[in-house]
Amino acid sequence: MLYIGVDLGTSAVKLLLMDETGKVLNIVSKEYPLSFPQPGWSEQNPSDWWTQSIAGLKELTADVDKNDVAGISFGGQMHGLVVLDENDEVIRPAILWNDGRTQKETDYLNNEIGKEKLSELTGNIAFAGFTAPKILWLKANEPENFAKIKKIMLPKDYIAYRLTGEFSTDYSDASGMLLLDVKNKCWSKEMLDICDVKEEWMPKLYESYEKTGTLKPEVAKELGFPASCIVAAGAGDNAAAAIGTGTVGAGKCNLSLGTSGTLFITSDKFGVDPHNALHSFDHADGGYHLMGCMLSAASCNNWWMKDILHSDDFANEQKPLEEEGRLGENHVYFLPYLMGERSPHNDPSARAAFIGMSMDSSRADMLQAVFEGVAYGLRDSLEVARSLGVAPKRTTICGGGAKSPLWRKIVANIMNMQVDTVEVEEGPAYGGAILAAVADGTFESVEAATRTIVRKKDTTEPDPKLVAKYEQGYQKFKKFYPALKNLY
Repeated sequence: MLYIGVDLGTSAVKLLLMDETGKVLNIVSKEYPLSFPQPGWSEQNPSDWWTQSIAGLKELTADVDKNDVAGISFGGQMHGLVVLDENDEVIRPAILWNDGRTQKETDYLNNEIGKEKLSELTGNIAFAGFTAPKILWLKANEPENFAKIKKIMLPKDYIAYRLTGEFSTDYSDASGMLLLDVKNKCWSKEMLDICDVKEEWMPKLYESYEKTGTLKPEVAKELGFPASCIVAAGAGDNAAAAIGTGTVGAGKCNLSLGTSGTLFITSDKFGVDPHNALHSFDHADGGYHLMGCMLSAASCNNWWMKDILHSDDFANEQKPLEEEGRLGENHVYFLPYLMGERSPHNDPSARAAFIGMSMDSSRADMLQAVFEGVAYGLRDSLEVARSLGVAPKRTTICGGGAKSPLWRKIVANIMNMQVDTVEVEEGPAYGGAILAAVADGTFESVEAATRTIVRKKDTTEPDPKLVAKYEQGYQKFKKFYPALKNLY
C-alpha cells in the first residue's frame, strides 16, 4: 500500500509518497504566490492551493501503480481563515497565520473578554495570528463578506473538503483557532458566541489519525486513484512534523526551523501555561502539547541571504562561520522579529534589529547573528517551559534550517540540549503520510507507527565551553526586547 502526505505550507505545497514500511518513494513541491496587500497583512488564494495540490498529486504518482494509493493525509499551515458561502465558493482570500492586522481584535479578546476567561474556555489567550481575531476583524471591516459565511475552515481542511466533500478538521489544527475547548475536545459554544459564529459553520472534529472520508468519484477518476482511497483528518503543521520526527508520547521535544520556528513539548495530560507565553494544544497522537512559536525562523536566513545579500550560495556564506573559535564570540546580535513575534512576547508590532555592530563587523558576523538570534528566540520559549518544571534534555529537529550542521550546533549549545536528526527529514509531509497509514489500519496507533518507521540519524552534543559562552550571550539577548519595546 502507498500513502501520501500533503504539507500545505506558506510558500509551497510539498507532497510525499511513502510505502507501508515508511520508505519515501517520491517528493514533489509546487509553489504558489503569497500576497501582502498592506503592511503586516498576509493572504493567499485557496484556489492556488487546490490547483497546485492536484498537479502535485499527479506528478507524485506518475511512475507508480495508482491503484496502490490507499490513503492521503495532511500537515498544514495553521490559523488561516478560509470562509465559504452557500455555494461553497471562497468568499475572500485566506488570511494567514503570519498576518498581523488584528491587533485591535486581539486586544479586545485579551483585555475585555479577559485572558483568564479565554484560558478557561480554550486553554489559550488571543494572539494576532489566531483565527478568532480574524473572524472579528472580518465582521468589523468586511461585514458584507461576513454575512455570506456558511463554512469556516482551516487551510489544509479546504483541500480535504474538495477531495472528499466532508466538512472536517482535526483537534490539533483546531486548537489554534481560539474557538476550541482544547481540554474537552469540542467547540466552545461561549467562544463561538463571542465571535458571533454559528456552530453549523464549523467543521466536524476528528483525531488526526481518523478517517474522515474517501475521495469523491470525480476526484478519484481525475487522479487515477481507487475510489476506496481514504482521507485522514491530518494535523497542524507542527503536530504533523512532530509525528514525522517520532515526537509521540509524553515528555518528548521537537524543534522546527521552518518559515516559523517552534518548540514542541508533548504531554499525556492537559496543562495551561499561566504566563500565557506557550500555547496549550491537542497533539496528533491523541494527547496534548505545549508549543512556543516564533513567527520568523529560517525565513530570517532567507531574508538576509536573498533580499539583502542577493545570494543563493547558502553553503559558501556559512564557511567562515565554521572556523575554530568563532562560535560564542560574536558581538553582533539579531532580534528575529521580521513579522512581529508570538511566543513569548505576543507583540505584532515588534520588529527585527541588529545590535552591537562596529567598524570591524563583517558579513559573516551578521549571518552568524541571524542564526544565533533565531536560536535565542527559541530559547525564550524553552525558558518558559523550564519555569513550569518541563525541562527536556534532548530534542529532535526538523525544517529547512535543520539541514545546516552549523545551525544545529548553535541550537544545541544555546539550548544546552542534545539535538537529534532523523533519517527522513520531511517533517509535516512525512507525518501526514504516517497518519494516513494509521487511519488505513496498517498500524494500530500513531505511537506504534513512529516506533516502527522513524529512525534517528545522528546527534549533535552540546559543548560545555560553548554552552557557557552562549549562556552569557543569552543573558544579554533577553534584555534587548524589553529595552526596545516602547520604540516599536
